[in-house]
Amino acid sequence: MTTVATDRRAQLAEFLKTRRARVTPEQVGLAPGLRRRTPGLRREEVAQLAGVGVTWYTWLEQGRPINASEQVLQAIARTLQLDLAEQAHLLRLAGLRPAVPDSMECATQPQVQSILDALDPLPAAISSARYDILRWNASYETIFPGATLSDTYRRNSLWAAAVVPQCCSAFVNRDEELPRMVAVLRSNYVEHLGEPEWETFIADLIAVSADFATLWAQQDVALHSSRLKVFRHGSVGELRMTATNLQVLGMPTARMVVYTPNDDETRERVSFLQANPGLAVVDHVH
Repeated sequence: MTTVATDRRAQLAEFLKTRRARVTPEQVGLAPGLRRRTPGLRREEVAQLAGVGVTWYTWLEQGRPINASEQVLQAIARTLQLDLAEQAHLLRLAGLRPAVPDSMECATQPQVQSILDALDPLPAAISSARYDILRWNASYETIFPGATLSDTYRRNSLWAAAVVPQCCSAFVNRDEELPRMVAVLRSNYVEHLGEPEWETFIADLIAVSADFATLWAQQDVALHSSRLKVFRHGSVGELRMTATNLQVLGMPTARMVVYTPNDDETRERVSFLQANPGLAVVDHVH
């Protein structure tokens, strides 16, 4: 066993001991009993309440190299009355990956919208790891109304980049950005293998976009970074924007994207759009 694994097992043992010591028999419906040498529950009581063997649980608290499934650890967590942070810590110490908060649920918190609104006049939005646009401010909607208001396409920036016809696409440098967006999606996908929403999304994109299908098959991976993105708006022309990706505490599977004008001309055009909402995004209709 590696040193890291040994240290993690030792920390797991100490963590379980401290959590067990703070739970009284009365809190879990047991009689207090007599002559308890230490505060809290006994090992055999934790094992009984969690539905595991006493010997197995003892070994777990001793830091022995035994396997523990997430289901069993969750039963122990419930017995020890661990909160969400403690549950995640327990799973990590056991070498498992804890479930992360749902991005959609986190993004609905009122304070998230307040932060986005405070960034105005900079266009800003919250996007999921799958590029779903979850929340946005007024400036974002002014610059990219097709991404937030369209009933034709999904409210998803990767879907828009891959599926919307080139003549109607907001991306000028699509050939540069689409491969990178797909590579970032591939990096995020490994955390969501087998999840129905992810599998359906990818299958749908493959079915409707030959470009996406080709890029997805290449198995390229990448991470988010600040990027120069060039957009096309039918009423003002090109907009050169630097997209900065920020991680939001409490939303580990989502990110905040803030767009900053890259030059004076773009800054003037963005200001004009903000002062004149509702201008046509494309200069033609199908």
